[in-house]
Amino acid sequence: MVVPPLLRAVIMGPPGSGKGTVSARIIKHFGVKHLSSGDLLRDNMQKKTEVGILAKSYIDQGQLIPDDIMTQLMLNELKGLDRYNWLLDGFPRTVAQAEALDKECHIDTVIDLDVPFETIKCRLTARWIHPASGRVYNLEFSPPKVQGIDDVTGEPLVQRDDDKPETVSKRLQAYDAQTKPVLEYYRKKGLLKSFSGTETNKIWPHIYAFLQTKLPGVSQKDAAIPR
Repeated sequence: MVVPPLLRAVIMGPPGSGKGTVSARIIKHFGVKHLSSGDLLRDNMQKKTEVGILAKSYIDQGQLIPDDIMTQLMLNELKGLDRYNWLLDGFPRTVAQAEALDKECHIDTVIDLDVPFETIKCRLTARWIHPASGRVYNLEFSPPKVQGIDDVTGEPLVQRDDDKPETVSKRLQAYDAQTKPVLEYYRKKGLLKSFSGTETNKIWPHIYAFLQTKLPGVSQKDAAIPR
């Protein structure tokens, strides 16, 4: 019996492009291990590891975490996943990170969620939360019964700083400047697979069909077993 090679995939997309939703579906349907740089950073900061303390010092100053710190953090974590199919999320963010990753392992495919910035702006700025409970409302999909008021408590809703129009514009510009070169890097290697659209539910079937060509016959049970 020929054992198919393990999948080494990266998912990319601007904030608000549905990356979290798509990643969750890929994990559910294909059983791959998901490694998110954001989750890993938060975990390290919470546990106050050496890397976590260092990363927090940059974040607190409003600076980007240097490439070498991010690369070290992610590559260390990947060592424990060498027998699994995996999906990287939030890494690599720069060409230097992509080159460092290439030295350690061969990437098979890069899934790019190509969602128009205007769609993302509408999506993110429509999000309001009830701080005490964490309940999230979206003015487009799931609005509160009374505008600006929590359905359960009647308390006012707030918009996170991250979701304010001016912040969303800045985040998207930063993504564009930082990550476009990475997309170009993978495009030149013939690894980039872009999925365009404005709705995650319409993009998803195409991603699912594509991954079935990469992981034919994978069931969750099989995928969860290391090789």
